[in-house]
Amino acid sequence: MSVAVKLSEEFVEDATVYAREHHRSLQEQIEHWWKVSKIARDNPDLPHEFIEGILISMEESARGEVSEFRFGEYDDKNSDN
Repeated sequence: MSVAVKLSEEFVEDATVYAREHHRSLQEQIEHWWKVSKIARDNPDLPHEFIEGILISMEESARGEVSEFRFGEYDDKNSDN
């Protein structure tokens, strides 16, 4: 369902800047902020960056951008030993 709402010019300008930066439409940006706000309200102990990370991971997973993680394995080139 689509609903027309009246938003302040300042809000739309700010949302447009963030939308461009994150390659989203204005509507997608506003919906993203709504999701983050809802999660933050329901989980006040979670930092904003953690919430953003969860949403990014969910988007990547939905697009099939996943790989298996194996505990205890790491790249020896990045090790000092």
